[in-house]
Amino acid sequence: MTPQEAYNEAEELGERIPKLEGIILKDAAYSFYYAKYIIKGRWELGEAVISKDTFYSYYYALHVIKGRWELGEPAISQDAYSSYWYAIEVIKGRLPDFMHNRMILSNDEYTKKYVRFIQ
Repeated sequence: MTPQEAYNEAEELGERIPKLEGIILKDAAYSFYYAKYIIKGRWELGEAVISKDTFYSYYYALHVIKGRWELGEPAISQDAYSSYWYAIEVIKGRLPDFMHNRMILSNDEYTKKYVRFIQ
């Protein structure tokens, strides 16, 4: 069974299926979906896998944690797009220093937007 199939089974039932959680944990996207749509809140067991993915770390902070999520910040900082939106929508201000410095050094189009945002 794949993580998608395990998630789909939980989604069909509309509830947690603990025996399938180990399968869901193999994929950051389905771990995020499981937290958001099935658990409808923080899923600490899935955070390790989610925190390794740039996009889903940002989405987890925005939609599940609904605030700063330090565990996901190293992954988020790997991508200027996710870092920019994390600053705008989650932190609502200047990124933590290590993320800020990485963003400035990225020389990406989102760097210019970020600099205008924090001024």
